[in-house]
Amino acid sequence: MSKYLKNLITDELRNRLDGVSDALLVDVIGMEANANVELRKSLREKNIRLMVVKNSLASRASEGTALATVFEGGSGTSAVVWGGEDVVSLAKEVMRFAEQEEYKPFAPKGGVMDGEKLSKEDVAAISKWPSRSEQLSLLVGQILAPGANLSAQLLGPGAQVASQIKQKSED
Repeated sequence: MSKYLKNLITDELRNRLDGVSDALLVDVIGMEANANVELRKSLREKNIRLMVVKNSLASRASEGTALATVFEGGSGTSAVVWGGEDVVSLAKEVMRFAEQEEYKPFAPKGGVMDGEKLSKEDVAAISKWPSRSEQLSLLVGQILAPGANLSAQLLGPGAQVASQIKQKSED
């Protein structure tokens, strides 16, 4: 491959990965074409992108970015997955597809989160974390719980008295 062509491909990769700080590497080698198409379609529906790249070109394209560590020391080709709501939901989707028999060669190889390199074990562990929306719902529940408890404690005795008065009036 000529140097001019490598520079063109590197620039295109740099543009596609611009602004991406969290990504995962997955293995798609050996996957049947139909399964690959279905996988990409399912990922696109969740706003997740998958791109197969040559590691040396991706390494050149990601120099000086948060993704630089993920391509260090790699050889051959890799598939990069990025997007989704957050890196936790991305890891959950990758692990969900990795466990399905129809996408069998598909498996996580590693990744990068906040500039730190992840192993495939780290990706599996991150997939068990609560996603951003789950974390927000937990936080809102913790914020609203004291008020709900106070309201129940204030309204409880009044409701009990009203119930007793209603029973007496019916008798």
